[in-house]
Amino acid sequence: MQLIKVGLCAFGMSGKVFHAPFLKEHPGFFMSAIVERSKEESKIQYPDAVIYHSVEEMIESADIELVVVNTPVQTHFDYVKMALEAGKNVIVEKPFTVNVSEAQELVNLAESKNLFLSVYQNRRFDRDYLQVQKVLDEGKLGNVREVEIRFDRFRTEPSTKEHKENPELNGSGSIHDLGSHLIDQATQLFGYPERLFADVFSMKGESFANDYFEILLYYKNDVRVRLKSSVFTKEDHYAYKIHGSKGSFLQERTDDQENELTAGAIPTYGKDWMKPLKDTDGILNYFNENLVSQRILTSTEPGNYMNYYQQIYEHIVFGYALPSLGDEVIQNMKIIEAALESSKKGKVLDLN
Repeated sequence: MQLIKVGLCAFGMSGKVFHAPFLKEHPGFFMSAIVERSKEESKIQYPDAVIYHSVEEMIESADIELVVVNTPVQTHFDYVKMALEAGKNVIVEKPFTVNVSEAQELVNLAESKNLFLSVYQNRRFDRDYLQVQKVLDEGKLGNVREVEIRFDRFRTEPSTKEHKENPELNGSGSIHDLGSHLIDQATQLFGYPERLFADVFSMKGESFANDYFEILLYYKNDVRVRLKSSVFTKEDHYAYKIHGSKGSFLQERTDDQENELTAGAIPTYGKDWMKPLKDTDGILNYFNENLVSQRILTSTEPGNYMNYYQQIYEHIVFGYALPSLGDEVIQNMKIIEAALESSKKGKVLDLN
């Protein structure tokens, strides 16, 4: 098996949870280099990786062909550009960069150097999203008319992360964080909308970056997709509500990969590493082909973030399709920028 040498730009929560475990367990990748500015915590689990004390040093000196840029979003443009100019392929954390113009410059640079640039959209591999995708593909709901996708949390106290909480920093706030997931799922399922209206603000107060948003996407044939997130939600909602001409589907947000990985779970290669659910987590209520109403309690199959890295490997080795390529994610960023403008102006914006 061809071995891909990888460098990880940071060993914080993102590196420890979402990247390093999968790179270690996948036999096609070798964790060759890790950036830790002042510590050497990675030595315990990844003793074969060389520790560098800056991203610049790693990109310049490490024997790697793939760089994972998982630093704060405000640094993404500089580090991705640096890696591409050094001839490295790049995976960059969502939401890609802080604005569309930076993202487009990086996409153009990658193309000019015949390198790939993929945005880590791991929520495409959540069990709940995959179930929604399956139900829509089956067509049991008929013509979809109304959709709501939510990602709520109960975090009423500000975090200590300046790059996420400071409203003066471009790219801070919930709409760039959780919003990038919800917008990506909407565009994956329904395509690029024609218009939008948004309400974006901070429930914790003006001294903090936005932590609440509601985005209404307008599609052809009067289809409406509503995206919503709040940090003042103690009680769970259905994360997905889909209503069509033949029925409705309600799906809870039940993917637990992040929690399991944070607790120290080791993902396995080649098979699902998450256990099946013991309970149901969705409701499908529709009229079948005989116009008989059926109400079914559904249960999702396990999600697997390893599949993202498997697709990266297959792209490098076999030339298969690249997951969440940069040019595709730029569309999501255009929606983020338009949502902020819509909220500021208080009006519907045309996206075409």
